[in-house]
Amino acid sequence: MRIGRRTAFVTNLDALIGRRDVSDHPTPVRRRIAVLVSGSGSNLQALLDAIDDDPDFGGQVVVVGCDRDDAYGLVRADEAGIDVVVQRLGDHPDRPTWERALRDGMLPHAPEIVVLAGFMRVLSGEFVATWPGHVINTHPSLLPAFRGAHAVRDALVFGVKVTGSTVHLVDDQVDHGPIVAQRPIEVLPDDTEKSLHDRIKAVEHELFPACIRLLCQDRLDLHERVVTIRPAARRTPSTPPATPPPPSTPPTTPQE
Repeated sequence: MRIGRRTAFVTNLDALIGRRDVSDHPTPVRRRIAVLVSGSGSNLQALLDAIDDDPDFGGQVVVVGCDRDDAYGLVRADEAGIDVVVQRLGDHPDRPTWERALRDGMLPHAPEIVVLAGFMRVLSGEFVATWPGHVINTHPSLLPAFRGAHAVRDALVFGVKVTGSTVHLVDDQVDHGPIVAQRPIEVLPDDTEKSLHDRIKAVEHELFPACIRLLCQDRLDLHERVVTIRPAARRTPSTPPATPPPPSTPPTTPQE
């Protein structure tokens, strides 16, 4: 099953994604992306900025979905001119009905990739199966450690010396899908939940868009639970046209 590209511990994003290659190839097809948010939308903004900064990113955000009507992520979407779908869980009789309404609101936008960018609701296997292998999430720990909504707090309570950020594909279990990329972060002696989470977010804002880029470019290969990242196609600079020779100068006729 093919999906995108990246390895476990990453220290050089440019080396990983093959960024800024010189190419005479045409701009790649832009995959249609839906982003789900519940809060401030900082990961949404990081993705939008990454797309704007990279003409070879290969994707565009076409819709933002949200489970709250007061989330600042909706403001970010509006400022970027992106359509939004808001479905509050409390407005529906049960979770399956809410989830179907959210999915049905997204489908007219024809998304090919779904990004969970701080979306704080658990999605069912039925929802995820609508986009098999193309739902991607970021989590503030080195999975499989500290799954769930309180990963940063749990890491501090447990006393770990290193935690980090994980980007993974989403399956029918919580924080369980195949790992695309991870980056470790040292836990400092005076860390609070906020200070540690802020440093993790700073990493997420680089790592998550890079992994989404790989998914857009179809550079991930999945075998059982193992994701491997195929290198970017080797690109060579286009050959500049030869400089034409200067025009010949006609002989000068001597004047009498």
